[in-house]
Amino acid sequence: MTSPRATGNPGSRRSEHVADTRKSLVAAARTLFAERGYAATGTEDIVAAARVTRGALYHHFRDKADLFRAVMGECAQEMAERLVEQETRRAEQHPGDAWQLLRTGFQSFLDACNDPDFQRIVLVEGPAVLGHSAWDTLVEQHGYLLLAEALTEAIQEGRIEELPVPPLTRMLASLISEASLYIARAEDHDRAREEAGAVLDRLLAGLAVGSA
Repeated sequence: MTSPRATGNPGSRRSEHVADTRKSLVAAARTLFAERGYAATGTEDIVAAARVTRGALYHHFRDKADLFRAVMGECAQEMAERLVEQETRRAEQHPGDAWQLLRTGFQSFLDACNDPDFQRIVLVEGPAVLGHSAWDTLVEQHGYLLLAEALTEAIQEGRIEELPVPPLTRMLASLISEASLYIARAEDHDRAREEAGAVLDRLLAGLAVGSA
């Protein structure tokens, strides 16, 4: 009697194992970075929490900083997807006013800046570990296109002054970025969120048609 053949593709199973290992490393690192911070988290802590070998870590990532970059990217992407989904639902409920929806969306993002993982990993630890350019890159990846599209629509609707969209996009993105960092670095995050939101919305009001 012949033994049954093994089912499945060995190459596929190996790919799944590799992907699972990487996912475990990122998940363990994310938890530890959020709880302890980057400096206080050693690679030995990460591999122990992920239940993998040190060799597995260095197979997937050059070093701890490279792993942190992956964690930061995951946190930022999750937050971006959450906000897009939330604001898309809002737009479906209140169509025809891109500018008001954008102003509301900005406030939603400032609320997100008090999410513990996002705040510590992306806003506090990220620039400290990887430099401010890392945060700028995330803003460009997840924010510029959507912001430019919303501003273009608001101009077409006659809600805000007709200004060149590319520089307006970059300047508003910088404003949002500084507001988020202000909230994350404040001793009183809730008060900082309230203050930043009030200032931001007052500045945005100046773009409205007839505000001058």
